[in-house]
Amino acid sequence: MTNSLSEWVAFLSLGVGFWAACAALLYLLHDASLADFDPRPALRRAHQGLVHAGHDLNRVIAHAERLARRSALSAAALLLLLSAPTGGTR
Repeated sequence: MTNSLSEWVAFLSLGVGFWAACAALLYLLHDASLADFDPRPALRRAHQGLVHAGHDLNRVIAHAERLARRSALSAAALLLLLSAPTGGTR
């Protein structure tokens, strides 16, 4: 019983795919230490990013409050200057 060309090509393709899967796993694990598989540094970086975002948000809120306060003071001072009686109305 002989095999057809399509069966030989299918078997060759299966062999190359298996070799590629094993080689990929080997390349991933080669020269890897246990610390490379530790998720804590990534979680720590994500947490620091969230903390940074919180600090940035607090900084923006404080800046907006100062801006509102300064604007209110400036508007009050301008209103006092514009509503002061002039020399002809005394």
